[in-house]
Amino acid sequence: MNLTFLRRSAAAALLAALTLAQPLAALAAPGVLLEDMTWTEVRDVVQAGHTTIIIPVGGTEQSGPHMALGKHNFRAAALSARIAAKLGNALVAPVLAYVPEGRITPPAGHMRFPGTISVPDDAFAGILAGAARSFRQAGFLDIVLLGDHGGYQGQLRDLAQRLNREWAGSRAHVHYIGAYYQAASDGFNQALRAKGLTDAQIGVHAGAADTALMLAVDPAKVRADRMQSSGGEAATGIVGDPSRASAALGTIGIDMTVERTVEAIRQAVKTH
Repeated sequence: MNLTFLRRSAAAALLAALTLAQPLAALAAPGVLLEDMTWTEVRDVVQAGHTTIIIPVGGTEQSGPHMALGKHNFRAAALSARIAAKLGNALVAPVLAYVPEGRITPPAGHMRFPGTISVPDDAFAGILAGAARSFRQAGFLDIVLLGDHGGYQGQLRDLAQRLNREWAGSRAHVHYIGAYYQAASDGFNQALRAKGLTDAQIGVHAGAADTALMLAVDPAKVRADRMQSSGGEAATGIVGDPSRASAALGTIGIDMTVERTVEAIRQAVKTH
């Protein structure tokens, strides 16, 4: 057999393996991130009809000893890029990493763990409202709010309703897309049950579901040697069993979330 052919085949196989091994975060679609663009590039794509902008909302909170504090931010960024690429006419704004996480002093909830950042509700709403108004001023017509964290979903919905009342008669509209969080939580949990996991293993915070999603996005953000739940929630911040998580399981949730969110955005824009 031709030696050159063998070498080329081996090189191609290596390249494919390396590509598959890259985390989802490293495979974000090019050309959809607003912060990577110049103002003239944004102007031009808006004039060309790319008038949907996604505002991904994350959060900085403890996720057990095994998972990075920026979990929500990494996931929101990576999934929003995939969603925008699939929509074909959307850009992605910078992730909002500062969100309400509960009482700071005396600390409650996630604030009991070092590294969690909390901001007041009115500050959170003010930043989002300012961003939405900025995008409307720039010519975007469909402003999409996607939240990776469960605690502020109601605030995103209320903000969208308030701005839409304020903008009554305008072509611009704010869309709160609850399908994103529902798919990543309820929908994914159902898929994990079908794979034999129990609710106790799936958990509600930093357990199998939460950890699997992060492994699928970027495994470097998970400490594999600390994926255990011993010690209880008060000591670890974990509710669930992260040891049952895998990137393969997480990919199910990622794909489900992207597909359902794209469908929901298209439907929301169509009916507006």
